[in-house]
Amino acid sequence: MSSVSLYTQRDSNIRKTWLIFTLFFVVVIGIGWVFTRIYGDPSILVIAVVFSTVMSIVSYWYSDKIVLAMSHAHPVNRENARELYNVVENLCITAGLPVPRIYIINEPAPNAFATGRNPEHAVVAVTRGLLERLNKTELEGVLAHELSHIGNRDMLVSTVIVILVGFISILGDMFLRSMFWGGARSRNDRGSAGGVLLLLGLVLSILAPIAATLMQLAISRKREFLADASGALLTRYPEGLARALEKIHADATPLRVAQNTTAHLWFDDPFTKGKRTSLIHKLFMTHPPVEERVAALRGMLV
Repeated sequence: MSSVSLYTQRDSNIRKTWLIFTLFFVVVIGIGWVFTRIYGDPSILVIAVVFSTVMSIVSYWYSDKIVLAMSHAHPVNRENARELYNVVENLCITAGLPVPRIYIINEPAPNAFATGRNPEHAVVAVTRGLLERLNKTELEGVLAHELSHIGNRDMLVSTVIVILVGFISILGDMFLRSMFWGGARSRNDRGSAGGVLLLLGLVLSILAPIAATLMQLAISRKREFLADASGALLTRYPEGLARALEKIHADATPLRVAQNTTAHLWFDDPFTKGKRTSLIHKLFMTHPPVEERVAALRGMLV
């Protein structure tokens, strides 16, 4: 039986992420083609692309400030959080990354997240509970995971995904509204081919946003696996990250600042703590099940 190293695990996750990404683009192009054929007006696609791109770029540019404000995080430095700062700085030197801005959230629940548009404008935020409950090797594992999100450019990937999902949702919404107001009637009058296209467009406008969201979540889960593998590679001690995952997931202290819009950013999903997951629920999770993340870490060879 072949063994799985940290490097092969990381490479496998990268390949799977880009495979889903490619499938995503194929779906977007296919939907665009169908809607263009139905309306006979390519300008609809241009408007949808421009609108969803502008909205996503704005959110990409200011997302760190928005998330930090929503989380009630406050900045710290070497003088008032020396131990935390030293751990982050040492990991950044190993990873070849600039030291990000560091924030602390005054919450008893243990958790953390990274945000920012690129490594030069990145932020790592940890809760007070994380610093109180984890030992040094566990804390290093969590911080290495978050720094890996920065090093792997996950913020950029997430932004591109948001653009694609937004594009599909806008197209579907525009089609349904035009159906309501009779805008696609002329196509329907062109015979059976027009009717088939109209029916296909109706099905796509309902199912495509759901499929796009599922692919978005699948990519998000793959990025978590990738950050786990990269973080373990950074510390050379997967067991520290595995223990941190178990400890954080088992802690049922509610994270009061967590919201549905920011749940995917946190190290551990703040809304599924201590819960086992059904097969259907797994499809809609922003994070992989903790037991799978821990098993993957403990199955790696350093």
